[in-house]
Amino acid sequence: MSCLLEVIDLHKRFGALEAVAGVSFGIRPGSCFGLLGPNGAGKTTTIEIIEGIQSPTSGQVLYRGRPRGASFAEQAGIQFQHTALMDHLTVGDVLTLFASFYPHTLPRQRLVELCQLQDFQHREANKLSGGQKQRLLLALALINDPDIVFLDEPTTGLDPQSRRNFWQLIQTIREQGKTVVLTTHYMDEAELLCDELVIMDHGRIIAQGSPEGLLQQHFPWRSIHLPERLSRQVPALSEVERIQRAEGLELRTTSVERTLQQLLSHQLDLSELQVRSPTLDDLFIALTGHALRE
Repeated sequence: MSCLLEVIDLHKRFGALEAVAGVSFGIRPGSCFGLLGPNGAGKTTTIEIIEGIQSPTSGQVLYRGRPRGASFAEQAGIQFQHTALMDHLTVGDVLTLFASFYPHTLPRQRLVELCQLQDFQHREANKLSGGQKQRLLLALALINDPDIVFLDEPTTGLDPQSRRNFWQLIQTIREQGKTVVLTTHYMDEAELLCDELVIMDHGRIIAQGSPEGLLQQHFPWRSIHLPERLSRQVPALSEVERIQRAEGLELRTTSVERTLQQLLSHQLDLSELQVRSPTLDDLFIALTGHALRE
């Protein structure tokens, strides 16, 4: 499938600082594409260049196989990290105002239902909770019925329940065939939502692919964790890597079922056993040697 948007050898320098250092990737239509990494990794600079807010030092961005033209702004929707809304305007007023900026917009009632704004249409926009405000900002990003939607760290600062609610909204948008570009430093968010992703650190891409593919490539095994009290009772097991940790014993295996059968054959108490699959956080640590920076 051809790419809706392509980024080719993108560089951005601010004086001596190279914020983006040779980034290239393609985004398929109808997918959710993630740019992951800690604050300062170059995600926001990259997405702002794609959106046309910043100019690259070098490199190219293609949309539908061509350099972006004036029509790109009408075909894209953007939810920024921070958007200031005018005081004293209600949610309905804000929707009306932003709709006046475009020749074609989604019907207001459809936007309200899609982003779940029904309960606070008449409330002042600046008095909304964090989760409610993010839903309003998402509605503003969708107001021109865009083909591609950019969401720049949309769940930062939200409580866990608001984050999950927002994830459901993103999945609803995808089901309508829109292409979503998501920047985040939440690895669980990317693992749940993204079809493809790049992980950035210090302006460079350090991993690229689907979440499942990247994890399988770097972690073909699963971990079985046993409490410390069982460490000495577990015999040598075939095709299992044994790692002694302060909190207990970790067994790395490519077949959890086979390893469990071996443990059960020795009549061990497995009531505290835990099976764990590697995550994108583990991948980031494996690639960089450090945890994801906040």
